[in-house]
Amino acid sequence: MRFRISLILFLSLGACSAPADLLLVNGRVYTLAWSDPAGDGSAATDAPHGPDGWSPDGSVVAIRDGQILQVGGAEVAKRYRSGATNVIDLNGATVVPGLVDSHTHVIEMGMSQSKLSLLGLDDLDSILDAMRERARTLPAGEWLLAHSFDEGAWADRYPTKEPLDRLFGDRPVYVRGLHGFAGWLNSAALRAAGIGPGTPDPVGGTIVRGADGEPNGMLLNNAVQLSDAAVPPPSDDALDDAVVTGLRIMAAAGYVSVHEAGLDARGQAAIERLAAADRLPIRVYAMLKATETELARKWLAKGPDPVGDSMLTTRAIKGYYDGSLGARGARLLEDYRDQPGHRGVSGEDYGFDRELVAQLADAGFQIGIHAIGDAGNREVLDFYASLQPRADARHRIEHAQVVHPGDFVRFAELGLIASMEPAHCVEDMPWVHDRIGVERAEGAYAWRTFRSNGVLLALNSDLPGSSMDFFYGMHSAVTRQSRAGDPAGGWHPAERLTAEEVLRGYTAWNAYAAHLEDRTGTLEPGKWADITVLNVDPLRLGDEDPPGLLRGRVVTTIVAGRVVYDGR
Repeated sequence: MRFRISLILFLSLGACSAPADLLLVNGRVYTLAWSDPAGDGSAATDAPHGPDGWSPDGSVVAIRDGQILQVGGAEVAKRYRSGATNVIDLNGATVVPGLVDSHTHVIEMGMSQSKLSLLGLDDLDSILDAMRERARTLPAGEWLLAHSFDEGAWADRYPTKEPLDRLFGDRPVYVRGLHGFAGWLNSAALRAAGIGPGTPDPVGGTIVRGADGEPNGMLLNNAVQLSDAAVPPPSDDALDDAVVTGLRIMAAAGYVSVHEAGLDARGQAAIERLAAADRLPIRVYAMLKATETELARKWLAKGPDPVGDSMLTTRAIKGYYDGSLGARGARLLEDYRDQPGHRGVSGEDYGFDRELVAQLADAGFQIGIHAIGDAGNREVLDFYASLQPRADARHRIEHAQVVHPGDFVRFAELGLIASMEPAHCVEDMPWVHDRIGVERAEGAYAWRTFRSNGVLLALNSDLPGSSMDFFYGMHSAVTRQSRAGDPAGGWHPAERLTAEEVLRGYTAWNAYAAHLEDRTGTLEPGKWADITVLNVDPLRLGDEDPPGLLRGRVVTTIVAGRVVYDGR
């Protein structure tokens, strides 16, 4: 008996001899380690949800060596606490699996910090005033670069080069659209880009011209690449700084990882340099740009990165199929309602080499293809159907904004993920009916229809085109209303998601979309200690008081057991 007591004491002390590095205590912990909700959004029977709503399934998280040791109550804190343990008292804050944004342009966002933002300016005089003020701070002859004028809202009143020429003369001026599908240039920038009367429209793009055939200063859809290429490129150091800046912004917004959608060779090299120097503040899942054929062929020879614990994983390819709905570039099955005879843009040369992408898919790379219109989505579905079947490919359609009713089931049949942006719905809704009419809009941003057809949703922001604010994204998805609560009852409200679906769409389902569900996405022993702490309970608010979500903020972001953002 004395021996058994001694053995028990030894084992107990042994457990205490390996304490946690970090303890999160007094929190409202939602592990998401229960079954997925049904297609109609109803919670699973093993979920911590009852007649009174959601209840956390833990209050303490113990972390050691970058992994979760255990989630539970006070007994977990007692078991793993020592004098060397860093203890964070959350004072009732909510703990969820680390947020993941599954479609970003973080480098662009980082670079944009040095450019003029026109977000929220909706009249020409205000825009020109802001640009005039910025020009006063620039050396003579330096490019004036601005971004985020809303090409969808401006589609019927695009400006021309004349006011820019009048105000800025020979200083090159380039204003990039909110979603990257329009560019507004002055004559100096047009000359720098080599765009003149004889310049042909690129495949899938339009150089807007005046009655005299001269470019009038607007470039639409794929033509924006002409102006992008003309802007003086950043140095390697500036590019590295942009990556780190963008990722730190994401960490402050609660994200532990991003899927960077469409990296060119220099962007990929920058992220690789930072990863090698241990300078990535959060994880990056790299999606290489399919049009960068040399880069793609290099990776085809090398093969995708294995799923592992690295801060950088490269195993996906991003292609474009059509343009944006706002700029009337999305490829439609029938004419645009507000532009008879026009059905958008696409083409064999528009976004990717089909044969090369098929080879990459066969080599084990995940493929994600941008498709907006119902024709664009259908034709991308046809492309995926033509690929050699590969178990667990988890290919994606990025955006999937307008889908024909007969095509939703094909997503499920092909095992595709619909990678979608809740904010796009509420930001586009003022003009969607004008573009495609009410009937076709029933298949637009159709999250519930996807879910009821068994299609997994990966939710994201497509930043910097939309805000990465998780609370804004959740509010958009559960209400289909603007921040101001318009329209009453929500826009096509049958397509709303539940709060749990949205939280999973930014966590567990995005982990699955990156082949990482065994390592992250839920808070369970042995998984990465990638955690987001919020000042409000998003599950209760999302179900009971959606406007309250807009008062939410991120308290702490933890990646691999390290606090990368502390807003306490």
